[in-house]
Amino acid sequence: MAHTHKPHHDHGIHPDRLGHFQAAQKVTWISVGVNILLTVLQITVGLFGKSQALVADGLHSLSDLLCDFLVLFANRHGARDADEEHPYGHARIETATTLALGLILLGVGGALFWGAVERLQNPAALQKVHVATLWIAILTLAGKEGLFRYMLHVARKLRSQMLEANAWHARSDAASSLVVVAGIGGNLLGFTSMDILAAVLVAIMIARMGWKQAAQATSELIDTSLDKNEVEAIRTTLLSTPGVLGVHELRTRRMGDRALVDAHVLVNPRISVSEGHYIAESARAHVLKRHHALDVMVHIDPEDDSSSKPNQHLPSREALIALLQQQLGPTLPDSEKMVLHYLSGRAEAEIFLSDGIRQEQVVALEAAVKHLLQENGVFSAIHLHRHRAP
Repeated sequence: MAHTHKPHHDHGIHPDRLGHFQAAQKVTWISVGVNILLTVLQITVGLFGKSQALVADGLHSLSDLLCDFLVLFANRHGARDADEEHPYGHARIETATTLALGLILLGVGGALFWGAVERLQNPAALQKVHVATLWIAILTLAGKEGLFRYMLHVARKLRSQMLEANAWHARSDAASSLVVVAGIGGNLLGFTSMDILAAVLVAIMIARMGWKQAAQATSELIDTSLDKNEVEAIRTTLLSTPGVLGVHELRTRRMGDRALVDAHVLVNPRISVSEGHYIAESARAHVLKRHHALDVMVHIDPEDDSSSKPNQHLPSREALIALLQQQLGPTLPDSEKMVLHYLSGRAEAEIFLSDGIRQEQVVALEAAVKHLLQENGVFSAIHLHRHRAP
């Protein structure tokens, strides 16, 4: 008996996401290596060289290192395929991690700011730094800027918000390192307070970036819509699907680096259920193909019900057929040969008569239909067909 070889899924990761996962892991491990080296150099040389700014920047790099490990965790678990408990997958782990990154940065920035301000209030604590701290600050600046450019390239290629957040985190480090270079340089030129002032600015920059990342992640966790341009692009794709006459109640939300889409599409009310389903599946496939969507839910409407649900008060099929049978008498065919339409707050009926029905029966039935339409406000039209329903 032949055995079919199945591809290995790395820790439950869907094959479509495996390349994304592996690339994200690689770039994050490179970031880990760079941050370990820079953290050790900055804190060690900063302490011995008496540079408050370099130590603050070193603690910033240390927070980067912690963030890198959080990203590694979230990337591994967020890339896992959907399961019974998480039918939409695990991408929100990335969102929660982005929130954690932001909160860590806020905490680090606040602590550094407080410490630097206290030192500024004590003139005796101001002292000249060692020249070695300047060279380490320049090395750090070059390393962080290079890391930012590499990580941003990969993040945009993978369309990963979490990786892009980590890349901009590296850019904030590069910017803070530039401030540190200036502060240490001013201190060496005789302006001793410049080193502490640089530490204050670094703290503010760290806290600002943390606030930005936390706010972005929070907006995603509360299901904020995609931006207007993306929403309109999805609407255009839905409208381009053959059979779709209109789109309303289009709703979107992010799920990690992808989107969930819900839409009501308007179709011809006289088509069959199966044709309506085919149009819905076609519209869904077009959005999945052309946009970065995780899933698309398409609801078929025979009319625009975005402002109200005009047909909810109408009787059920069984009740309508019972009414027709009561009013139209024994010449009425059985219910399997009737088609009902619920449109604009009223019902329509299509009645398919049997081949053997006599002309006088048809005349009597037509008269009964006319009387029913005059007396009953439920039906807007009743159509009699002299041939069997297909």
